[in-house]
Amino acid sequence: MRPAIRTRRLVTVLLAVLAAYFLMPLYWLVVAATKSTGDLINSSPLWFANPQLFTNLGELFSFGGGIFWRWVLNSVVYAGVGALGATLISACAGYALAKCAFRGREALFNVILAGVLLPMTALGLPLFLLMSKLGLANTYWAVLLPSLVSPFGVYLSRVYAATVPDDVLDAARSDGAGEWRIFAKIVLRIMSPALVTIFLFQFVAIWNNYFLPLVMLSDNQLYPITLGLTSWQGFADRQPILQTLTVVGALVSVIPLIVLSGALQRFWRAGLTEGSVRE
Repeated sequence: MRPAIRTRRLVTVLLAVLAAYFLMPLYWLVVAATKSTGDLINSSPLWFANPQLFTNLGELFSFGGGIFWRWVLNSVVYAGVGALGATLISACAGYALAKCAFRGREALFNVILAGVLLPMTALGLPLFLLMSKLGLANTYWAVLLPSLVSPFGVYLSRVYAATVPDDVLDAARSDGAGEWRIFAKIVLRIMSPALVTIFLFQFVAIWNNYFLPLVMLSDNQLYPITLGLTSWQGFADRQPILQTLTVVGALVSVIPLIVLSGALQRFWRAGLTEGSVRE
């Protein structure tokens, strides 16, 4: 066997093992979501036992007056509006940092880039105090406003905006187009792969965010799925069925992410690839 073929097979086996490793939690989630509360504790964790997925789904959607649907709607609002707003703001900021010359531009960009390194846990208390001062704590705005900030999105937008040809912008200005029209009609179209990437990353980050809603919200009617399911898990000792509903809810919560990633994969893969070789 030639060394090249042996190496290729070794790499294939290694990738298959890694794929199985990363897919194992999802497999466990699917199996666990089909079990009753008793089977969830007493049966093999990696195999089915008296599957009753649809019964569990019915209980999930009806428990507590259908509160799970409210949490789904809240997550859609937080993640959808937050990701859309963060994408637009990042596009504007990235274009300005790439194409507009002003004093302190590089220093401002470096400060924004440093924001990538700041963990949400370090910002939780200052954000809560700020929102409390503004009277926005325990409202939708308390989660939405911080979600509009994406330092990584600004960085990726600047990388893409730098690739927009200056000749195209000058030609548009010569034809009488204003700056906002140039940005909306030309720049956004050229930057579309990066914008899809930013939207997807921000959507997933907000959808999975647990700490920020935990700090900001006290009304369970405003909870996203992550915080709602965690609250159920806390009461599982008194109501064992909540343990099963938490697992089923977790399975339902990942479905939108899988669908969105599958639908947008050809855009965000192109965005990541091109962004990695420029600047």
